[in-house]
Amino acid sequence: MPLLRPQWQAPPGVCAAISQRAEGVSRPPFDSLNLSLGVGDDAAAVQENRRRFVAAISASPVWLRLVHGAGVVRLTTAMVALQPLPTADAAWTSDVGVACTVGAADCMPVLFSLRDGSAVAAAHAGWRGLAAGVLPATVRALCEGMGARAQDIVAWLGPCIGPRRFEVGADVLQAFGHSLDGADPLRFACRPRPEGSPRWLANLPLLARDSLLACGVEAVSDSGLCTFEEASRFFSYRRDGVTGRFAAAVWRC
Repeated sequence: MPLLRPQWQAPPGVCAAISQRAEGVSRPPFDSLNLSLGVGDDAAAVQENRRRFVAAISASPVWLRLVHGAGVVRLTTAMVALQPLPTADAAWTSDVGVACTVGAADCMPVLFSLRDGSAVAAAHAGWRGLAAGVLPATVRALCEGMGARAQDIVAWLGPCIGPRRFEVGADVLQAFGHSLDGADPLRFACRPRPEGSPRWLANLPLLARDSLLACGVEAVSDSGLCTFEEASRFFSYRRDGVTGRFAAAVWRC
């Protein structure tokens, strides 16, 4: 199975992987390694895809019920087979072999590790989650749970819809405290539609980096991958509408 392995500053003993579209069993428009049970795909196909993903990473993922918020849950070995799924957009753990896992199809998966490898975390960060504070909430949970400091954390920004493709309206600018006539062009580049209606191209990775730097996390690596533009590798809701979800996982190995 072709897995993307992050290039980041995580220590030995921390593993991470991001699934891609190939080598699953789902049929179009979920072709082929869709890992979400919540998008209308055949449940048996998703379960087989998940089985293949688990075999490829040799870890035990805990799947979350994502709600585009800022909730964070601590995972333990006992939660691997938990039903119903935890409702949260981020998770952290210090247990070996338990994979903090988030799904995405344009939203950004953000992976975290303490520099000493004693705990890891994953967050699902679309614009709503970023504006709600999911990244500082994840940092705070790691620090409080492990007696660590933000400076002890390294982070990786996974594939997401890129700044050439993420068209947004005024509501998104306002959610991040930007005025419509004075938005920072590095974060919100003004691109009116042909008929003149105001629209902007949002830089999700830069907004995520801003959020992490503001809470003290300075060691941030970026995949630089755009889900919209990499159709053969990643699902993209903005590109395709009805589609699957890939997964990003991090665990102590």
